[in-house]
Amino acid sequence: MKLFESISHVEINEATMILIGIMLLLGAMAKWRMFVKADQPGLAAIVPGWDLIVTLRMVGRPDWHIVLFFVPIVNIYFLFKLLIEIAQSFGKYTLVDYIFAVVFNVFYLLNLGLAFNEYYYGPVYGRSVEEIRSRKAIATA
Repeated sequence: MKLFESISHVEINEATMILIGIMLLLGAMAKWRMFVKADQPGLAAIVPGWDLIVTLRMVGRPDWHIVLFFVPIVNIYFLFKLLIEIAQSFGKYTLVDYIFAVVFNVFYLLNLGLAFNEYYYGPVYGRSVEEIRSRKAIATA
């Protein structure tokens, strides 16, 4: 019982609040630029729920897949899968890219959104890797 009492009195200092605010701002900026590159509305990046639907559309998934985020355990797998599909939509297919997309999510998305040499190649859900890579080869040729 003593353990729960100590957890309920956790204080967040000003520096932590500023750091959280900066991370939220960076995340919104990264999503905004990424959405604009994918010809999606940038405003969706700051509206909870809508941003998830736009992300699903960006990778080619149907809107009803948002329900998978409400299923325990499945939501964790699905989040990782969605992050990898975002990387694939921008032409990233290596294991290193997948690890960066999952571990350094905000910074990886910020790089995809702000880098001038990163392009959106279209949705990847339901398509083979060969088809996606050929689309990238045609776009860069």
